[in-house]
Parts: sequence; structure tokens; C-alpha cells
Amino acid sequence: MSGVQTITVAAGEGDQRLDRWLRRRFPQVTQGNIEKMCRKGDLRVDGGRVKANTRVQEGQSVRIPPLPDARGPAAPRRDKVTEADAQMIRSCVIYRDDHLLALNKPPGLASQGGSGQTRHVDGLGDALRFDADEQPRLIHRLDKDTSGILIMARNRLTSAQLSEAFRNRETRKIYWALVAGVPHPRMGTVRFGLVKAGGGGDGGEKMRAVHPSDVGDVQGAKHATTDYAVLDALGSRAAWLALVPVTGRTHQLRAHMAEMGHPIAGDGKYGGSAQENMGDGWGAGLGGEISRKLHLHARSLALTHPITGARLHLTAPLPEHMARTWSMLGWDAVDVPADPFQEDDLA
Repeated sequence: MSGVQTITVAAGEGDQRLDRWLRRRFPQVTQGNIEKMCRKGDLRVDGGRVKANTRVQEGQSVRIPPLPDARGPAAPRRDKVTEADAQMIRSCVIYRDDHLLALNKPPGLASQGGSGQTRHVDGLGDALRFDADEQPRLIHRLDKDTSGILIMARNRLTSAQLSEAFRNRETRKIYWALVAGVPHPRMGTVRFGLVKAGGGGDGGEKMRAVHPSDVGDVQGAKHATTDYAVLDALGSRAAWLALVPVTGRTHQLRAHMAEMGHPIAGDGKYGGSAQENMGDGWGAGLGGEISRKLHLHARSLALTHPITGARLHLTAPLPEHMARTWSMLGWDAVDVPADPFQEDDLA
């Protein structure tokens, strides 16, 4: 077992999660080890307590407690990417310039590594270098089963500026979803807070909704706001929604729709995908030929380019299972307003 050591974050290693930085240097350290060291305050950055997802910056000093079977820092390595995965992730690129790129992330592919996640966008970043010297950095993330637009920065400067824009809510994200039943009114805002509620049934994290007036009284609860609008409906059985996450909490859209009584189709964690919904009641299963996969897609993203100052409006086509559902229900995505919340004549 090694003693306490302090390592300086080297050039080119900045703006990445602490747990990922540490595991690249000490492959024998598990995620559980890192989480425990953070909770106990044994792992510190510039003398301060940190979390596993804290982003380290070049020049910072990381205090590392004794590690079992440590053999000293290993040279930073690139994750090996198979040719098939390289072609797959490159085919997802829907926008690219010298400073950033946008992917249409497929459902089933995690954004980042974690418990049991060995194949993810971040780990395939080397295939997205193209002509750049640096591996692109994730600016935000999507749930594994959620598809759609994902932004990556191609250099440190762009990463810092985009991260600030997302923190300051200077971007406009619109999701599309198929939900059970039809919300009333057909346009509105959900303001339930969210708090971690333990396991989600599949080993993952799950959030619990908290009434807005009770958020301050529930430890760990955070305010959350979602705007929604009905774009079309199948009688009273199902609705096509546009969703805007005004805040960006974990599983916010899924938890908010479930709290309304209109869970997203295929959402086994928040709606019970095996429970069929025959009207406005509970259950995220629609039966028939409708796919059991999650019907949630990050459809569009508007942001100001951090370098040129131009306003970018990016749109991601629906994944195959949602496009098949839309076609089956007779819904046409072509004539839908880019931002229906700004339309006065929304049906």
C-alpha cells in the first residue's frame, strides 16, 4: 500500500471528472473506492473536499490517500476504440466545426462511464478527434436510453465557455416524447421538486417528486421546472409532447411526466413499461406494435456559438423506434414549429 501522495494535474488533463482522471492514472482503483474517499474527505483538490464528478483543471494539486496495490501513476492512455465503434460514433455527428461538434446520440449508448458502463460516448471520444489535437469533451449528458443532441467541445477554451453557457441556461433544449394519456391543459409548466429516492429497480438512481411548497423541508430536494406542450394526440390514449427542461435535474422530464400521471412510453423506471395504459390512467405501455423502448428524444438545441457569436439551431432526426411509432400513429414531424412554445396557434 502506498503512502499519501500529491499529484499535479498535467497539461492536457484539465476539464475532466476527478474519478475519470484518477482511474486513468490508477486503473486498479474502483469507482466505489473513489466515492468512499470523497465522502471521507481523504481525496482533495487544492486542499478542498470534492465529489467524484468534480472537474479538475490543469495545475491543480490532487491529494491522494494510500491506495491498495498502487504501483505509482501510469501514463495517461487513450481508450481503444474498435473500427466498428469508430464508424458508428462518427455516423452520429450532425454538426462539426473547428470548435465544437454535435451528435445525435442513439438510444442505449451511455454518455459517460459509470457502474457497469464500459461502452459510452466519452470513451469513444478518440474516434471524434478528426483533425483536432485534443479529444472532444462532453459538455452535458443524456440518459442512456434517451436519444438526441449531445454537444462536445473540441478544445479547452470552447469547453469552458460552453459549460458556462449551459450553467447559465443560455441554451434552449426541446425534447419530444410520447406519453400515456393527454395532459390537461395542453400547454403548461410542471414545478415539482426532485430528490434522490434510492434504487430505480434496474440498479440505477431514481428521483422522487416533491411538491414545490415542500422542497425547502425535504433534505436534498431541488427545485425543478419543465414546460410542456401537446403537439398531437391519439384520442385520449397518448400524446406527442414537446418538453423544455428549464432546470436540468437528473431524470427531470421522466419524473415530471410520471408525476402528472402521463409517464413516457417505454419508461420502465418511472412508468412501468409493462403496464398498459388504456386511457388517461397510469402505465407507460401502449401495447400493439409500439416499441417498448423509451420514447424520449432531445430533438433540438439552440445556443450561441462561443467563438463566432452566431446563433446555432441544431435538430436531430428521431431514432428508428420513435420514427416507426410516429409513422404508425400518422404523425408528421415536418410541419411542426421549431419552437412550439413561441407559437400562438398551437393546437
